[in-house]
Amino acid sequence: ALGRFGGDLARRWPWLASRLPNARGEASGRWLDRHAATVIFTSRFTPGARLPAYLAAGLVRISPLRFGFWTAMAVPVCTPAVALPSARGGLATGQSETAGPGWPLVAAAASVFTFTRVAPLLVSPAARLTLRIRIARLVRWEFWPAWFFYAPVALWVLLLALRHRGITTVTASNPGIPDGGVVGESKFDILQKLPAEFVIPGERLVPGEGQDLFDEATASMSRRGWRFPVVLKPDVGQRGAGVRLIRTGAQLMSYLLTAASAVLMQPFHEGPYEAGIFYYRCPGDANGQIFSITDKYFPIVEGDGRSTLRELINRHPHYRLQASLFLARHAHRSEEIPAVGEQVRLAIAGNHAQGTIFRDGGHLLTSELEARVNDIARRTPGFFIGRFHVRYRDTAAFMAGRDLAIVELNGATAESTNIYDPRRSLLGAYRVLFRQWSLVFRIGTANRARGVVPTPTRRLVRLVWNHLTTPLADSISDLSRALFP
Repeated sequence: ALGRFGGDLARRWPWLASRLPNARGEASGRWLDRHAATVIFTSRFTPGARLPAYLAAGLVRISPLRFGFWTAMAVPVCTPAVALPSARGGLATGQSETAGPGWPLVAAAASVFTFTRVAPLLVSPAARLTLRIRIARLVRWEFWPAWFFYAPVALWVLLLALRHRGITTVTASNPGIPDGGVVGESKFDILQKLPAEFVIPGERLVPGEGQDLFDEATASMSRRGWRFPVVLKPDVGQRGAGVRLIRTGAQLMSYLLTAASAVLMQPFHEGPYEAGIFYYRCPGDANGQIFSITDKYFPIVEGDGRSTLRELINRHPHYRLQASLFLARHAHRSEEIPAVGEQVRLAIAGNHAQGTIFRDGGHLLTSELEARVNDIARRTPGFFIGRFHVRYRDTAAFMAGRDLAIVELNGATAESTNIYDPRRSLLGAYRVLFRQWSLVFRIGTANRARGVVPTPTRRLVRLVWNHLTTPLADSISDLSRALFP
């Protein structure tokens, strides 16, 4: 693996590149591929030969399947042949596994780790930047892996489930949304329940024949008087995945041809502002409350006429932490040099996972805005707790409750996304999430007492399992294609 994936990186270091042979030459590659069995078996019996042999195999990129097969054949033959005589020799000379201190093994392991994992990150400016970004993401909890960050929250949810007679209680929190909005709900269906005057309208497109779906989309746009650009996204989606701003018919066709499930199409609301409003109302109460407001800042870089888009992203103290995401999204223009003053928008989805910066928007909360959100929520059948995604044009009008265009509404498992404000502490984020989940269970318990029947456990488990395993299967498939193209 070091030879295969580290060879190109090593050649970026001029001093090392000048001392490396052209190991990826076609002749050496063909020879090693033909004699893989001989080289692997011989290297395992020859002291000092295995490291250069395996590095060479990676450098010339022999077939991973061929390399893996002959290694698997060599291990049960060579390992006992070498290890058993060595062990017997050690016993004969009175040596044992406890004869001396273990620090040489620790030092050797540390050296190997440093050589294989750290050293490759120090051989070029780009590699050193990668290392700095990794360290910064490690320090910033907002970029921690979800499974790690949510572990304490999961324990809190389990405690609440024991206190409130089962985990299915959360599905009773929003009787008007399938399964309470835990997972798998249709964005289009929920939008139909909201007061139309406050909603960005949408059309649901169900995949079939690509041309037919394209005709359906263009006919819907014509009927509704919509023009490009429009926004397309999965009707059932999570964390902003699959959201695209479509500016031309060709882009529309391309997106719909690759759609595997229902797609929601909406006219693009220019904004330029977007907020996440987390709201709750206890059953029986006349009015609810805005739990939090998230003020969203879409990432934009401004050209200086000298730097490429890649350099502008890597230079920004925050955007560089998600540089891989932005560069993958704008791969077609990553080496382009934006003109002086030209602004390049890096994301359109108001989602933290897609690169949008979140700030606590408590300063936007007014009694007028809360009254408007209360009115919308009360007119939405069976809705008690969740998060509105809202776009607006004017801050003053928004705070007065007049300028709200709802993009979508999420249910029970929606986050109070103001926790991702970089100024918020980790403990502060957990306090918000613990209180939020306490409200979900409290509302679900109250609705159950009023006759709402929670989702059966078997169905809930199946929904969550499908939600978790589908992206995992996709990731494994992508990894397999990358390793064995």
